[in-house]
Amino acid sequence: MLDVGSIQVYYGEIHALKGISLQVAKGEIVALLGNNGAGKTTTLKTISGLLRPRTGRVLLEGQPIHDLPTHEIVSRGIAHAPEGRRIFNSLTVTENLEMGAYLRHDAAIAEDVERVFALFPRLRERRSQVAGTLSGGEQQMLAIGRALMARPRILLLDEPSMGLAPILVEQIFQTIQDINRQGTTILLVEQNAAMALSIAHRGYVLETGSITLHGSAVELQEHPDVQRAYLGEGA
Repeated sequence: MLDVGSIQVYYGEIHALKGISLQVAKGEIVALLGNNGAGKTTTLKTISGLLRPRTGRVLLEGQPIHDLPTHEIVSRGIAHAPEGRRIFNSLTVTENLEMGAYLRHDAAIAEDVERVFALFPRLRERRSQVAGTLSGGEQQMLAIGRALMARPRILLLDEPSMGLAPILVEQIFQTIQDINRQGTTILLVEQNAAMALSIAHRGYVLETGSITLHGSAVELQEHPDVQRAYLGEGA
């Protein structure tokens, strides 16, 4: 479904992504693991059109999208819940969700707002509340819900557990699984490797702009390098 092929991405003279390739099949949850600065967020930004690869390609169902503007990439079925949530602080919860449907012109927007409220009941309780006054966990729910309002076929999630209490992390990851079961393919960037691999089908490990490992979630969980570097196990 999504095919990232040998992309090279730079920030000025800084070589951020060094020819990485990855694939995400329809219906999968694929985890992208790595330490700070490894290039995980850069990868998602490149897929969603916020950054341009100097060389390489990004294909969605066989069609190149790496030269398209971001709004066109969204219209083709990719939505991005960015690191740091980036909600509209001065708008209400409902208004934020409606902004997620900005490119849509169909009659099902209200229905999809209700779908988000079913996934995140706490947002229903706060539907008229100004988003900037929400807790961190509620803001993360809103960021994911806003992305879902674009009706994506592929949802890019960047660090959904960042800064959240453990009980909220469990709730967020359970909801990510629910979203996947409802038919949305997911590419997940997450520093909590144990949680990411517990719900993912496959994963990639990114180190200083290069893919160093890939395989099924079980294979990565059992790999000694992953255990030592990301799961707190081994010598």
